[in-house]
Amino acid sequence: MKQTFVRVLQNENFNFLLTNRIPRIAATHFLGWLSHIESPRLATLLIWVWRRFTDLDLSESKKQQFRSLNECFTRELEDGARPFCGDPASIASPSDGIVGAHGDIDNGTLIQAKGFDYSLHELTLSPELADEFHNGYFITLRLTSSMYHRFHAPADLSVSKVTYISGDTWNVNPIALKRVEKLFCKNERAVIEATLKPSRKRIAMVPVAAVLVASIRLHFINVLLHLRYKGANPISVDAHLHRGQEMGWFEHGSTIILLFPSGYQLAPTLGVGSIVKAGQALLKATEASQ
Repeated sequence: MKQTFVRVLQNENFNFLLTNRIPRIAATHFLGWLSHIESPRLATLLIWVWRRFTDLDLSESKKQQFRSLNECFTRELEDGARPFCGDPASIASPSDGIVGAHGDIDNGTLIQAKGFDYSLHELTLSPELADEFHNGYFITLRLTSSMYHRFHAPADLSVSKVTYISGDTWNVNPIALKRVEKLFCKNERAVIEATLKPSRKRIAMVPVAAVLVASIRLHFINVLLHLRYKGANPISVDAHLHRGQEMGWFEHGSTIILLFPSGYQLAPTLGVGSIVKAGQALLKATEASQ
């Protein structure tokens, strides 16, 4: 059954219709409601169904029994399950994910998929950030529904500002990225501005929500960012995080776009489609930028 379902989903037209040509926001609100119902029996049933159609692996989870589906989505892992790279010249992956588009930002333009691009200003709605990273480096990480959904500081850093931007909930899989122009700029997202320590280099992290993602939680602000929290809303922050410290989580699967100044490149063992784990070396500072 699982193999048959996967084959059907691999049909691009069917996949796009099933995950996008639905009442996306209504479906997202419904799953948010359903996933928060605290009933161990219901949670067990929903997780059983979920495992029939995905590669969900709970072997690293601290818990094996859950009060709700959301508790499983946002599960913590056993201590030591995601050791973080200690090389100061490397940027660790903030989350589990699949490497998507990456490379130099060309005068403020980033690649979404072949034939589609988008601008820094459209993504961040910030002229200052668009100017700051206009010739920098970017990488996109996509989290699937079955992956570990928490994300962490990719290096020692200080967070100074978070801007929540309300929006749509298009699917962010490769099929949708090839069909929906400027998709990341249409979806709900948060722009996290930070400074690396001790280099003082500025970076930005942009968690982007997607269909069935009910909310984004950040530990250092006392606000649950979700579709009913209208944006764009700038929130001043003074948070100091060490490499690997948990920053927050998605309540399903989604995407994180990382923005850096020039002088970074993808780790040589990685490429588009590579699966990475939180803590794994993701980017390397070039000698000229160190």
